Amino acid sequence: MGLFELAFYSFAAIILISALGVVLSRKMMYSAFSLLFTFFGVAGMYVLLNADFIAVTQLMVYVGGILVLIIFGVMLTQKITGVDIKDGSVGKLSFAVGGIMSAFIAVFFTMMYMNVDWFLKDAPITDSTITQIGKSLLTEYLLAFEVAAVLLLVAFIGAALIARRESN
Repeated sequence: MGLFELAFYSFAAIILISALGVVLSRKMMYSAFSLLFTFFGVAGMYVLLNADFIAVTQLMVYVGGILVLIIFGVMLTQKITGVDIKDGSVGKLSFAVGGIMSAFIAVFFTMMYMNVDWFLKDAPITDSTITQIGKSLLTEYLLAFEVAAVLLLVAFIGAALIARRESN
């Protein structure tokens, strides 16, 4: 087993164990903390696929933004009383359907794993994709890039105005 395979299986184990921690934890903060490791594992998989831009985006958006938002939401809603939160499954039917679907997906992925040649010996190792993405965004897709930037700016200003009106 080479270094690449060892890194792949390590990241896969991190993702699976932390995803189980997200699903099986009874405390929301523990689930959010497990989600942090899941996001890091997925970013590691992107690095193994030579998708460095997507890996950095994964860390910046999901770990830096979404996870912090989830943690703040959990911390701010801990003080709410009188909220009835159900714990446990809805019924035996949903458990059976979920189990059948999970088994189907597991069989599908196992068949796919067995029939695909995953480790290509002659695959070229490319340099960073960030330069190519940057050139594409500032030449071929400049109009779409600028429209998205203006749209995000308008949304940000609108959110600030709505928040300002509600605070007065």
